Amino acid sequence: MTEESLEMIPFQIISNVGSAKSLVMEALYAAKNGDFDQAEEKLQESQSFFVEGHKAHASLIQKEAAGEELRFSLFLMHAEDQLMNTETIKELVKEMIEMYKRFGS
Repeated sequence: MTEESLEMIPFQIISNVGSAKSLVMEALYAAKNGDFDQAEEKLQESQSFFVEGHKAHASLIQKEAAGEELRFSLFLMHAEDQLMNTETIKELVKEMIEMYKRFGS
């Protein structure tokens, strides 16, 4: 893999998990308004973006595990931070949606 293509991976991660996070928040807003079908659709849609971001991240891990030396960058650290925050937010939003269902909006 070329240096240039390696530098694109953080962009791929940030772009995909950013879209996933936006959709997760849209799911929360839909649930807040009582539209649980829309909330579920948004969560499902967000998952495909999250998976793509995770695949890009996993490709870096596989390369490093295979012995390829990867250059550390603050940009990659930011991408990983966004990935983990999105996963955390998704889990919290799923619980909040369940609370809206249980206790009303």
